[in-house]
Amino acid sequence: ATTFTRWFAARPATTGKRVLLWPDTFNNHFHPESLIAATRVLEAAGHAVAIPRQPLCCGRPLYDFGMLDVAKRQLVEILDALGDDIGEGTPIVGLEPACVSVFKDELPNLFPDDARARALSAQMVYFSDFLKSATALATGDSGLRARVHGHCHHKALLGMGGEMALLARVGIEAKPIESSCCGMAGSFGFRPETYALSVQAAELKLLPAVRAAGPDELIIASGYSCREQIDQLSPRKAIHVAEDVAQALRLASPKP
Repeated sequence: ATTFTRWFAARPATTGKRVLLWPDTFNNHFHPESLIAATRVLEAAGHAVAIPRQPLCCGRPLYDFGMLDVAKRQLVEILDALGDDIGEGTPIVGLEPACVSVFKDELPNLFPDDARARALSAQMVYFSDFLKSATALATGDSGLRARVHGHCHHKALLGMGGEMALLARVGIEAKPIESSCCGMAGSFGFRPETYALSVQAAELKLLPAVRAAGPDELIIASGYSCREQIDQLSPRKAIHVAEDVAQALRLASPKP
């Protein structure tokens, strides 16, 4: 197995309108197939995909532990590293809702007087929201069916409209899972003192819906924590929406 960034570095350059794909730490190391699928879908939509030239992290886990000074230093590092793309207005596409929310919420609040922070916040866009109107991806019935669980940050800050619109555009019959929090919430579901509560939260609505899904229905959970919770506590494996879209478009299997 390899990371997404190593896989990406070995690829030839492509042509098209430039977008910067944000290789978040979780997907880069643990689910590179999600970022690979996103790369192929973005290219199918006519974009030339680039990634940051150095390893960067939005610092999402730091907020859970009150480490705001460290988080701010990491955001400054990002603003400096992406200076050219910020200045050029390059769209920056993120896959992990928790990470996208840092750029949409924490970044402009921590740096209210920084023009670069405001610009980066506006340029960061979630994968499905970026592609929901892409005419190049329009297709007929893919034959795929899916149940969709929304990450808490996704539902609270971004909304699920883009996710459902993109799935419809590529011919996937998708139904939302009407659920509350999956219960994982970063490291919450791994802590001994909160593990039982995490499982109880998942059992409220999410896990019963996952178990009730038909064997021909894919389970989409674009949040890393949500996928981990479903994988750990149910017999089903959840995938990122980018992987489902890649399947619908009959793109190459997203393996690093």
